[in-house]
Amino acid sequence: MAPAIRGFVTDLFPARPVAPAPGRRVYGPGMESPPIAPSRPVVTVLHGTEHVDPYAWIADAGDPEVLAHLTAERAYHDARVAPLAALRSELAAEMRARVPESETSPRWESGGWSYVRVTDPGLEYSRLMRRPAGDDAAADEVLLDLQEVHDAGGTGYLGEGLLDVSPDGRWLAWSTDAAGDEVYVLRFRDLETGRDLEEVVPRTYYGGAWSADSRSFLYTVHDETYRPFQVWRHALGTRVADDELVLEDLDDRLELELHGSRSGEWAVVSLRGRGFGEEWLVPLADVSTPPRLVRPRRVGVEYALEHAPGLGPGGADGFLVVTNLDAPEFRVEWAPVADPSAWSPFLHEDPSTRVWGVEAFSSGYVLSLRREGAAVVRVVPRDGPAYDVVPRQAGGMVRLGRNEDAASSAVTLVEESFVHPAVHRDHGWDGSVRERHRRTSVGVDLDAYVCERRSAAAPDGTEVPVVLVRHRDTPLDGTAPCLLYGYGSYEASCDPDWGIDWWRSLPSLLDRGVVFAVGHPRGGGEMGRRWWNDGHLAAKQNTFTDQAAVGEHLRDGLVSGVVTRGLSAGGLLQGALYGQRPDLWVGVVAEVPFVDVVTSMLDTSVPLTAQEWLEWGDPREPEQYARMAAYTPMWHLPEPGERPALLVTGAVHDPRVLVREPARWVARLRASDPAQGAGVDPAAPASPGTVLFRCETGAGAHGGPSGRYAELEYEAEVAAWVLAALGRP
Repeated sequence: MAPAIRGFVTDLFPARPVAPAPGRRVYGPGMESPPIAPSRPVVTVLHGTEHVDPYAWIADAGDPEVLAHLTAERAYHDARVAPLAALRSELAAEMRARVPESETSPRWESGGWSYVRVTDPGLEYSRLMRRPAGDDAAADEVLLDLQEVHDAGGTGYLGEGLLDVSPDGRWLAWSTDAAGDEVYVLRFRDLETGRDLEEVVPRTYYGGAWSADSRSFLYTVHDETYRPFQVWRHALGTRVADDELVLEDLDDRLELELHGSRSGEWAVVSLRGRGFGEEWLVPLADVSTPPRLVRPRRVGVEYALEHAPGLGPGGADGFLVVTNLDAPEFRVEWAPVADPSAWSPFLHEDPSTRVWGVEAFSSGYVLSLRREGAAVVRVVPRDGPAYDVVPRQAGGMVRLGRNEDAASSAVTLVEESFVHPAVHRDHGWDGSVRERHRRTSVGVDLDAYVCERRSAAAPDGTEVPVVLVRHRDTPLDGTAPCLLYGYGSYEASCDPDWGIDWWRSLPSLLDRGVVFAVGHPRGGGEMGRRWWNDGHLAAKQNTFTDQAAVGEHLRDGLVSGVVTRGLSAGGLLQGALYGQRPDLWVGVVAEVPFVDVVTSMLDTSVPLTAQEWLEWGDPREPEQYARMAAYTPMWHLPEPGERPALLVTGAVHDPRVLVREPARWVARLRASDPAQGAGVDPAAPASPGTVLFRCETGAGAHGGPSGRYAELEYEAEVAAWVLAALGRP
């Protein structure tokens, strides 16, 4: 029996067990029949409504019985997709062939050094290297070989955390995750000797900052629910046990972030909630100084600071502040160093343009913007006219690259699309442009593909953007199949930098006559803050009807069958589309799907619950519960005869969507189907009604495998299944 049930908050809503259903058994690895989870119903009463959860026992992946069930599901998946082995290998070979044997990143300069990352032929991970800045004849020295770190770890997984060199160039703070659970071990390397110091911090999170004298390092720590909530200070050469707590926040609606300013003068501690937050400052010249609060948190008010010395009135030192205070699409304020809470107007709001961020340099500043659905950048010189840099391809984007030198004479910007690799260009403050670096995809004719933007009308008349990518020989006349991707949450924008290098995997589908579409439903940030406001909390249903409208638009004479795909909150989107509009799809790919919305949002012992109440709602409140209950996929399964083929993924080490969610969902789907999810043709991998659960039972993360080739092997698996569902194997 599994440990105590962690689904509903049983102290608020008492549970009572009922008799288990007879005849259920778990099939072992190598079975031909689907694995059926034992039914051990638990009844809970919430706001006067009784709910029965037959699979509440699927809670802890460390429990032997739970792990055995997950292993059986993976074995069943592997057996069902075995007929796709040749296609999968063919796709993987194509994708791998688009990767240059050796890859070199753009160089960047910092502290008198020129840095680069190089991935050698056949390897998954890169080496961090450097040489003296300006000395192009000098050989690069290796600071850290991540391939060696991966191989020594022995888990088959490597997640990269920090790679921060100290201001004096002597020390490297580096952290890695060997399981996929986003718990990073932090180490410090002496770059003169190449050896790591004995002091090791076993549990850290993203974000860090060096003191100005390179003798201390600030780092973040997360709690048992994976919420980053503390900043600690470590002095090199001392015991980790003697590290000092710098800042702690116990408001579990907020997550803590930490970074050092480009100027090297401040550590900025940001506490981010859904729609509110606050900032704290620590001078890097003396990191023992108590943090200074900028403005107290207030629900509904967001702000973020960027140190901008010399950019204030009369050349004053201070901060640029991006805020939504009295500006729904955000504006920029000025705050003096002497009193960062005293804001004055700097850049007024433009209701047609969402201001995402500002970056300050000695010669001016750069704005990251969202306009008409596209990510664009505005360069604003201190002396001279401002200019915008916009993507050249429909559905493309422009973003800020790596720029660590505040005194640089140019700003590195990156442009890419779903089929065009990233191009790094230096944009001078005088408007000049020089190409610095171009990522390559071997053997791809970029002119063979067409990218375009369209829109689909939602039921309320809202025009929902959709990006279409296809081979120039593939018509939009209703004869070509389609893969539709979507996310639609957290004001995140589904741009070409989303997840993986699409331009290495997509051509394998496009060359086979598949149209690739990316819907931008409300709940995302593609059309600004209003887009998020209209797609979360009470308006969450708009996300699902928007993407369904995109599916209808595609099927209305543009494409034939459609497979829909999404990950995490995008997996919730897939679960809702599967339950609400199964008629639109021939297949659904729900990766690490957040499908048990009410149950998870009641359980504060698991990651992300309290932080997410302002995204999804708090089901302890009857009204909010009612609207969440109306769409949570776990409670709204399509009729067995109406179900398209379904591929579900999960990972036992995933801290963002616990594996219990997809596991319980799949168990319910099997139990509610006379064919137990075997499909109308149990010999086929993706016939209608098929339910497959690809569970990572070993090391593996929320986003899947790590490594440049391993990621493509996974993409080849998904692509093979998608082609099977589309009838194009």
